[in-house]
Amino acid sequence: MHYRTIGGTSVSAVGLGAMPLSIEHRPDEQRATATIHAALDAGVTLIDTADSYHWHAGEAGHNELLIARALARYGGDTSDLLIATKGGRGRPGDGSWTVNATPSHLKRAAEASLKRLGVEAIGLYQLHKPDPAVPWADSVGALRELLDAGTIRSAGISNVTTGQIREAHAILGEGLVSVQNQYSPAVHDSEPELRLSTQLGLAFLPWSPLGGISRSSLDGPSGPVTAHTAFHRVAAERGVSPQQITLAWLLHRSPVMIPVPGASRPASIQASAEAADLELSTAEQRELDEARPR
Repeated sequence: MHYRTIGGTSVSAVGLGAMPLSIEHRPDEQRATATIHAALDAGVTLIDTADSYHWHAGEAGHNELLIARALARYGGDTSDLLIATKGGRGRPGDGSWTVNATPSHLKRAAEASLKRLGVEAIGLYQLHKPDPAVPWADSVGALRELLDAGTIRSAGISNVTTGQIREAHAILGEGLVSVQNQYSPAVHDSEPELRLSTQLGLAFLPWSPLGGISRSSLDGPSGPVTAHTAFHRVAAERGVSPQQITLAWLLHRSPVMIPVPGASRPASIQASAEAADLELSTAEQRELDEARPR
């Protein structure tokens, strides 16, 4: 496993996105626990969660509690593990997502996450999404208060613009350590945010990093073709999966990039962790860059 940095903390270059373990069509707890243990066995030291990662109404914190139980049952050392959780979104149980980033809600949510995870302080607490009904500075100010109180050790922001990154950085200073936006071969609208994160030294945690790898299409000279044919071709030549090539490509995009692919089976996270060891040639990297939808 290779390592990168979030703030002053060294973490595995590929993390575990734990959301699939708690939302719709989630596995039973035995398989979910096995998936978390497989991640740890593979050298993964970053687990990404949120209080809103659950399925039914009244289940807030399901994913955090699941992770806490799995870690308690793990026989190995977890002292170097960073758990990154998020607050500011909700799920009423009908499949929809809500947003609430008022300072009072974020502080209550952080305290609740702290208790569920059973830690002295949350290693990384991320504001899940800007709330259009709340001034951005007020929401970020709540993170400042949580940092000052010692409830959280570092702060992150998610689903944000470059302007929001700059404003949050001005308010939080070195307390701001990460940005989490959607980014994949198919969806790269956050290229400006990735560049700014790289410039500021903020870890960039792309969510849904494998999104569209098998679904997107482009119009080629002979008609519609798979947008990511290049990813599949390189994978076939290397004898690995297109998903592993995608993660390797993401890691080459920036030294601050730390993908957190979701997994609901031990084999999935084991394969994702192995992608950290893949080295792409300059020619492969160029081909994959050019294969993305424009």
